[in-house]
Amino acid sequence: MYLNCHSYYSLRYGTLSPEALVEAAVAQGIKALALTDIHRISGIYDFFQACRVANIKPVVGMEFRQGDACYYICLAKNASGLAQINAFASQHLLSSKPWPDRPPSSPDVWTIFPLARREQIKSLGPQERWGVRGSDRNKLWKEQDWASLVWCQPFTFLDKRAFSMHRLLRAIDHNVLLSKLPLEAQAQEDERLYSPEELVDFCADFPGLVEEAAHILESCEFHFEFKSTKNRKLFSASQEDDQALLAKLAYEGMIYRYPHASREAKERIKKELQVIHDLAFESYFLITWDIIRYARSRGYFHVGRGSGANSIVAYCLGITDVDPIELDLYFERFINPQRTSPPDFDIDFSWDERDEIIDYIFKRYGAQYVCLLATYVTFRDRSIYRELAKVFGLPKAEIDAWIGPTAELRQSNSQIHQWIIKYGNLLIDFPNYLSIHAGGILISDRPLSEYTALEPMPKGFPICQFDMYVAEEVGFAKFDILSQRGLGHIKEAVEIIRQNRGVDIDIHRVADFKQDERIKMQLESHETMGCFYVESPAMQQLIKKLHCSDYLTLVAASSIIRPGVASSGMMKAYIERHHAPNAYQPVHPLMGELMQETYGVMVYQEDVIKVAHYFAGLSLAEADVLRRGMSGKYRSRGEFERIRAQFFLNCAEKGYEAAVAKEVWRQMESFSGYSFSKAHSASFAVESYQSLYLKAYFPLEFMVAVINNFGGFYRTEFYVHEARRAGGWVEAPEINESNYLTRLDGQVLYLGWVHVKGLEKGLIYDMLEARKLGPFLSWEDFCRRVSLGLEQALILIRIGAFRRFGPGKKNLMWEAHARFQGKVSEVVAMEMFEDSTEIGVLPTLVHEPLEDAFDEWEILGFPLCSPFDLLVEWPVTSLDARLLADRGDILGYLVTLKTTWTKKGERMYFGYFLDAQGAFFDTVHFPSDLKKYAFKGGGVYWMQGPVMEEFGQRSLRVLQMRKLGWKADPRY
Repeated sequence: MYLNCHSYYSLRYGTLSPEALVEAAVAQGIKALALTDIHRISGIYDFFQACRVANIKPVVGMEFRQGDACYYICLAKNASGLAQINAFASQHLLSSKPWPDRPPSSPDVWTIFPLARREQIKSLGPQERWGVRGSDRNKLWKEQDWASLVWCQPFTFLDKRAFSMHRLLRAIDHNVLLSKLPLEAQAQEDERLYSPEELVDFCADFPGLVEEAAHILESCEFHFEFKSTKNRKLFSASQEDDQALLAKLAYEGMIYRYPHASREAKERIKKELQVIHDLAFESYFLITWDIIRYARSRGYFHVGRGSGANSIVAYCLGITDVDPIELDLYFERFINPQRTSPPDFDIDFSWDERDEIIDYIFKRYGAQYVCLLATYVTFRDRSIYRELAKVFGLPKAEIDAWIGPTAELRQSNSQIHQWIIKYGNLLIDFPNYLSIHAGGILISDRPLSEYTALEPMPKGFPICQFDMYVAEEVGFAKFDILSQRGLGHIKEAVEIIRQNRGVDIDIHRVADFKQDERIKMQLESHETMGCFYVESPAMQQLIKKLHCSDYLTLVAASSIIRPGVASSGMMKAYIERHHAPNAYQPVHPLMGELMQETYGVMVYQEDVIKVAHYFAGLSLAEADVLRRGMSGKYRSRGEFERIRAQFFLNCAEKGYEAAVAKEVWRQMESFSGYSFSKAHSASFAVESYQSLYLKAYFPLEFMVAVINNFGGFYRTEFYVHEARRAGGWVEAPEINESNYLTRLDGQVLYLGWVHVKGLEKGLIYDMLEARKLGPFLSWEDFCRRVSLGLEQALILIRIGAFRRFGPGKKNLMWEAHARFQGKVSEVVAMEMFEDSTEIGVLPTLVHEPLEDAFDEWEILGFPLCSPFDLLVEWPVTSLDARLLADRGDILGYLVTLKTTWTKKGERMYFGYFLDAQGAFFDTVHFPSDLKKYAFKGGGVYWMQGPVMEEFGQRSLRVLQMRKLGWKADPRY
């Protein structure tokens, strides 16, 4: 009888989660119902499991709509029917084609048409019916073909409040005021859940309608096996071949990774291969190896990270560059026989290569079997308040004042404000729209239509209709194909070094880098700007405090910098114990043994598992659930709470004091949502070492690569400054020397045209194409060979692109106005048609060098001279970055600010500045000082205060400061 039920996965339409829908059915004594969300199957797996617990028969399908009107409802009679519905939906969603008047006929699918479409559909097939709802009853008096009718009343909300929620969602979806929402865009008010008794009574005159609905529900069977793996099961022809191939590759890789034939390595490989075989994970490893193999054939770099780096097999296959023996990483963190969740490799590629890797996966393994993983963007906090404020008709200024990023959500007597908060709180966490997971890819053993419909995304690769948590429960192990700019820095630096110096770099010699004295000095001096993961001021400070000069310390630093460790106070404890490892007392002797490497501080996710297993006696499977729960990666809060209770019960049985157990739990819990696996940190540290090698030996080439990949913690201005510190001479874009990206010629950096604001890409392309025929000889020669207008010409002139041709900027600007006069120049092929515009005798035009700085500032975003040269005053100060003394004053050019909050909820800042000599220094700004001396945007500040030192890291506590003014712009 319940053939058309909506959950909130009918986006911006439904008002109930699948679980809440089933709960409502239980309350009404309903024994069977169908979930038919609009164009999606996202909720069917949660729905199925909730029904199974509630002893309700689940039926699944999909509702198809043309605009706001229901076109038809399809119900799966079996697994084949669901696959057909998904395939049909995918075909039209991916192609953006309108739905046909009727879906393909199939004995495995029931199709129900709204009675309103009777004029369009003249006849029905054996699996097709007309759906009757409450508002159709007055149309049935003239009905003759009763066998073709079925009761199909939609269910969308429980009560009037939920109906109001539905209307608000529809107004958000249509981007209209609630008062302007068309009736046809919303559900009818009767789309509530009627009890079986109400339906029988309501249809007393037409009992056949309800009987037919019951018959349809009875004929449908949806069963699903969650535990079995749905990933591609074979890489080669058989599992035996997969097993043999994986073993062959692992032992061959062992010879490369461990040239001295490590017995420990061989035994560990044998052990891992057995576990991998027992769990039938060979294909997962081999497919990942295949992806890496393809990337290397194309000359692409990668970093394998995540828990997969705990595996020596992955290390020997070249999937990761982390030696698990060196770091004492245990395989069980990645895969263990008790672990129900699948393995997970995270593979990073350069940001400009990732799409090609994904394209290879789709082509190699088949479009029917591959998709990107989805994620649901939900309504959150102020975002839903803002959306509701719009549909209630509040003006933008009022919305910003009330719920803007810096506004406090104040109590209000306004009725509309109260409605917004009331319904906003009800809609929080509702799915809003489908998006792409950061890197997850599914490679299925069966056509994906057996599990999901597919939807298009802007980049052209389809996504499934469920998120990573559902995918894991369904039985998929995702492949994480991610992108980052750091690898782009490394790849391009290697290429520039080859071009600029004729040297071929083997950037994968990480084992040699770890022993390199020059890199140790680079790291210990915390000169890490541009280096992956270790360039931020906070990370530089931590490196300084740890006196970090080796790989293992950097691995720890990569983890303790995370907010969870820092906010718990354990980062400070780690630093103190690093300098005095015997000066602390562990909370329990066993904790001292387990945490010996990290001085009793829980630094890694592996520590959570280790303590839960060895200290509290939980099984590895339970310990991993606990670790995942503390990382925010659980869907079952009940299971997490059960294991939490078991933790304390086991501790009591082992005789630990309650205070000891609570303290150990507190340390574990401090990782909630932020913890790193040790393997993950080690993978980051490997990439950091590659960057450090390039910066130590080839600083100019490395900084050009950083500039050209537009990724990093700082603005381009400061990477340009860093290149200058490394001995580079920086030139503004020049018409015959500059390319689209920044180019290095010996020690000279010619900034790329990409940095010139307002310059059109088409013009850049035309300039570079014309230059292939030979360098431009003069301003006139350029105007003959490149088509451009006055606005673009003035940008080129102001940035100094023609500075080597002789005439000054002002002369050229005069000529440009005379030449173009609002026209676009034409490319001239023959001299007889050259433009001979006469501009007459120019007056004497005076040019001040200061004008160039202001032009650069406006067009590039920063001046190429020192910003201190532009100060209207330059106070005499007692300090510079290299000579921070006990107390004094200093001038600093603001690089970046980090905002943080005190325990009292007051804002404070950590500053990072350049001094007048071009060196960097740190500052601290406490709330009490900021009340008197606040920041006033970017620029140069005079600052005064005492110098604070902690483990060798010095910072100026700013008690007084004022922003200094710039010289007057001579152009105006």
